[in-house]
Amino acid sequence: MRFGVHIVPQHTTYAEILQTAREADELGFDTAFLFDHFMPINSGSTGPCFEGWTLLSAVAAQTKRVKVGLLVTGNTYRNPAILAKMAATVDHVSNGRLILGLGAGWFELEHTAYGIPFYTPGERAKRLSESVAVIKQLFTQPKSTFTGKYYQLKDAPCEPKPVQKPYPPLLIGGMGPKRVQPLAARHADIWHFFPGEDTQTVKSTCDNFDKLCQKVGRDPAQVEKSISLDGQQLAGSTDEVRDRVKALVDAGVHHFIVSLSPPYDRALMQRVAKDVIPAFRSA
Repeated sequence: MRFGVHIVPQHTTYAEILQTAREADELGFDTAFLFDHFMPINSGSTGPCFEGWTLLSAVAAQTKRVKVGLLVTGNTYRNPAILAKMAATVDHVSNGRLILGLGAGWFELEHTAYGIPFYTPGERAKRLSESVAVIKQLFTQPKSTFTGKYYQLKDAPCEPKPVQKPYPPLLIGGMGPKRVQPLAARHADIWHFFPGEDTQTVKSTCDNFDKLCQKVGRDPAQVEKSISLDGQQLAGSTDEVRDRVKALVDAGVHHFIVSLSPPYDRALMQRVAKDVIPAFRSA
């Protein structure tokens, strides 16, 4: 069982983000995530929004124990070879605490504003598949040659390799049934998904994903299932919240990430750390 926070880095300051990440570290959360966008989402496109990977490196340098990552990196924003170099660097900055979160990309307005090609959903998913192959090869081979439809390498080095061997845990986010879920079943250490709030739907989603894992020859237990929880899902008495989380655990989820939009609700963080996390760590 793991618990994390998702610190949304928009409409806020660097000092607030850093303070929240440090508090998550001190409170005993297992993971702390930022996001990967260049403008605010879900609140209009104006206002401050920090670049995710640059900010992640700073957070990694100024925390001690918590594992750090982006929920998730938009694959369309960067060449995967460049991303591999960035990820290896952050893994060294954090002394082996990086979780490499990857997704196909979805925010069309952002692509339009910055002149980044958006592609169809199917092509974005195909590009993500190739990116995973490129990154894993760069992390594990002295030099990499790759000839794909979208990406190519020729005797490409990637040194230093990440601290974590063979590479940082891969988190793949998304619900696409044709490509993203099978990709996660084959390659992910963590699959982050958005099933809705109905527990039966969560269980059905987890069961179907387990079948995909078995189909590609993986033990479903090798892939940790992760979901986000917002303040509404964590509202109520301590017993009600614990029961809600327990039902999701029984449905197959083992990593819960508390979504924190500014102004960050530190009282909620403290409540989860005090009243929820210990109940499941001692179980």
